[in-house]
This record gives sequence, structure tokens and C-alpha cells, in this order.
Amino acid sequence: MIEQSTSLNGAAAEPILVAEQLHKAYGPRAALRNLSFTLQPGHILGFLGPNGAGKTTAIRILTTILEPTSGQFYVGGISSDHPREIRRKIGVLPESLGFAKQMTAIECLTFFGQMYGRSKADAKSYGMELLKAVGLEKRAKSLIGSYSRGMRQRLGIARSLVNDPVVVFFDEPTLGLDPRGQQELLSLVQWVARERNVGVVLCSHDLPEIEEVCDDVVILRNGRIIAQGTVGEVIERGQHNVVRVQVAEQSVATARQVIQALPNVVKVTPITATGDWLLIELASSGEFTKNMEKEVKAQILNTLVRADIAVLSFESEGGRLQDVFFQLTEEEAE
Repeated sequence: MIEQSTSLNGAAAEPILVAEQLHKAYGPRAALRNLSFTLQPGHILGFLGPNGAGKTTAIRILTTILEPTSGQFYVGGISSDHPREIRRKIGVLPESLGFAKQMTAIECLTFFGQMYGRSKADAKSYGMELLKAVGLEKRAKSLIGSYSRGMRQRLGIARSLVNDPVVVFFDEPTLGLDPRGQQELLSLVQWVARERNVGVVLCSHDLPEIEEVCDDVVILRNGRIIAQGTVGEVIERGQHNVVRVQVAEQSVATARQVIQALPNVVKVTPITATGDWLLIELASSGEFTKNMEKEVKAQILNTLVRADIAVLSFESEGGRLQDVFFQLTEEEAE
């Protein structure tokens, strides 16, 4: 279980989101199996898992779209028995935004602010505050249809905050953005958590992104948690005697074959969609000394060179979240 955080005055902070044994079944098939975790205010929780792991089902339950088969959860002390009240306490940035393109940004935020009970004047004033906070103040009166993908994502973050939520759910907020846009969005995610003291649930397939901004992480596989804790704690679960190597896409199959044949190489696994990055796990027995480890790493490079395989990048240090993710989900799949 993720532990309580400590507030500025030294007191333990109460979790803002608590999930207890959430289970969801569709007939005989269990999509979610006894999900339990907590989220502290001001913390960012990375919610991870391969496709079909149960992430979408879990988020739909936590945002009151689905009812669990069993179990319960609490948001700001409010039980899931009261979904209408919970909806007033949460904000959501879905992967696919559905903004009306013929509305301006301020019209949009004013509309949603009024839906949460604000007067038109108050909703408009608060909407302008949010647009300023996400860097869209100068485009407040521009049609949303003229916005870039990054601007729409910023507007989506502003939209998720109109009701002053205590927990927000961000689903792939940086998807489709260039590196600069990704960094800007991640800074906004951190601002939401740190400056507004909001609990953030961040779903992303970008594991370095999760490692960079998240405090805690939950990894799902086949509907159940296989790892959870702080990012550092989860990374510690992985093997550290690993090597990452990047080769040309057309050389991947040959590279895997020649590396796997080396002594003290346990497994070679593609770790990107294109497969050009390979994760190489080395032996971890007590007899496998540091000097032997260095020799094997040198052998890997020499073997690739002798096989006329261009090495685009070579990283010999372990201890990354993406390494642990692939190790754990690979183990579970076997």
C-alpha cells in the first residue's frame, strides 16, 4: 500500500483517493481483480499496464462511469455509494477531447463553470484565471477549431479544473505532441498537483514520462496489481544488471540471435514499438562478479561489431522504470 505523505506542518496527510478491493467482472471474465491503492493530495500517481491490463476499466469505475462488481472507493472522504457527489469532486482529461470547435475557449469554460453551479460572471472570471494559468489567456476568444493539438490539451486541463476538483485523471495528455509540447504539458500536470494540492492519476504509455513526473506508480497486468509503491521502490524490484542497446530496425532479429547466444545472457527483449531498442538481462547469481559483468558487456559490443550490426546507442546502467515494467509484465505473461 502506498504510504501516507506528510504535510508541511509535519502531520500525516489523509489520502484523497482510496480504492478498496475493486473488482469488475463481465460474466465469467474478470477485467479487474481486487484493485487497492491510495493517492495523497499533491501527489502524481502513474497508472500503468499493457493493453488489456484493466486500466480503462479501473479509470471508468473511479470516474463513476462504471459500477464495480464488488469493492468500493472514496474521493475526498465521499463513498462510491454517492457517484453524483464524487463527480463534483473530480476532473477528467480524456485521451480524446470532444470540444465544440465553434466555441471560443472562454465560452467553453464559462459553459462548464455554469454547469457546476457558478454564476455566468463568476464562471467567466474563473475561466479566464484558468486560461492564464495554462498559457492560453491571449487566445481566450479564439475559436477552439483554430487550436493546435497542444493548445486543445491545455484547454482540456483548464476544463478539468473548473469545479476545483480534489482528484484529476489525465489520460495520455502528451500523446501526439512534439518534445517541447510534451515537456510543457508535463509541467502543467506538475503544477496541478503541487500548486493546487490536487491528487493526479496519470495514465501514459510513455514510461520515461511517468518516471520523470510521478511520485507513485501502480502497474496492472490481467486486471490485478503486480507492482505498486513509490517510483523508486518499484524500480528497486527490477534487475539492475541489464544492458540497453539500440540497433537499426532491420538488424533487430540478427542482433537478438547473436546476443542471446552469449554466455551469461539470460534474455533479450524488444522494449519499444519498433523493436530497435533491446533490453538484455544478464545473469544475477552470486558467482557472477562485477568483472564478469563488464566482460559480458564488452562481449555484447564486440559481437555486434563482428556481425556488422551498427550500434546506434548502448546503455549499460540498470534501474529504469521501463526496464522494470517490461521485466514484470513479461514475467506475468509467461
